[in-house]
Amino acid sequence: MVYSYDDINPDDYIRSKSQAKREMTALQELGEKLVELNDNQLAQIPIEPKLMEAIHETRKMVHREARRRHLQYIGKLMRTTDHAAIQEAYDLLQSKSDRYIHRQHQVERYRDLLIGGDNQALQEFIQLHPGVDVQHLRQLIRVAQKEAAENKPPASARKLFRYIREQMEAHDH
Repeated sequence: MVYSYDDINPDDYIRSKSQAKREMTALQELGEKLVELNDNQLAQIPIEPKLMEAIHETRKMVHREARRRHLQYIGKLMRTTDHAAIQEAYDLLQSKSDRYIHRQHQVERYRDLLIGGDNQALQEFIQLHPGVDVQHLRQLIRVAQKEAAENKPPASARKLFRYIREQMEAHDH
């Protein structure tokens, strides 16, 4: 029998063996990422009890080959679950983590600039955070600068860091 292009229905998508393997590998990699999460993070993801049990079992495994096989098993279990919802919840968790890391870097940047004596950074921070106690902020900066000059432990730099972070969080809410 001879087939022509007219006989092919575009709605009949046939998945190649390579495509199926790529999808299984992606599910297995997502499963590995889930294994690396802590219990609080894992609780925020919609996971069936059987899959949750497999994740906990994998965490206990120390032998590499056994762990690899169990990750394949997790990938197999994920094929029957709503893996799109799991991926979406995982991505949301990661974006929260990325935002937190970005915020920490911003706070560190401000702290370092302020301790370095950058008045422009101080004015920028005061403008962006109108509720800041300028006198207290300047006092924290002076003490942190003094500690840095005397090579003392950075206790005041940590206080300054906390104060900057609190002000940034208060301004966001």
